[in-house]
Amino acid sequence: MKMATTEPFLDTNVVVYLMSAGTHKADRSDAIVKAGAVISVQVLNEFTRVGLRKFGMSFAEVRNVLQTVRTTCRIVPLTLEVHEQALRLAERYQLHIFDANIVAAALIEGCTTLYSEDMHDGLVIDALTIRNPYRPSGPA
Repeated sequence: MKMATTEPFLDTNVVVYLMSAGTHKADRSDAIVKAGAVISVQVLNEFTRVGLRKFGMSFAEVRNVLQTVRTTCRIVPLTLEVHEQALRLAERYQLHIFDANIVAAALIEGCTTLYSEDMHDGLVIDALTIRNPYRPSGPA
């Protein structure tokens, strides 16, 4: 595990909301991404799936959005260490394995905040706190 960082780790839904032009969630996501954050390759993969299936984007459109995300966010790889940690977390906290992979990557990177709309807001896992950035009490 790395030293603690103030950079938040982002769940896929934060990146997906970039596609909701003109909404509160899109504006909030844009501000978070532009301020700098950490994501895993899994987030890139999950966004690709959602972009192609849900939004009907072309691969070129997906690449364009991801290029913007890659220029502002620090990207961390999926590794065997992340996978093994995710298995432990999924079992201990009853997380879906894909969520557990994101939590594991955030912990290994030393992040203290994970922004996610889908995971349990306020849950603390080791030194990581899950926060819903779209709640009124979310980050400023």
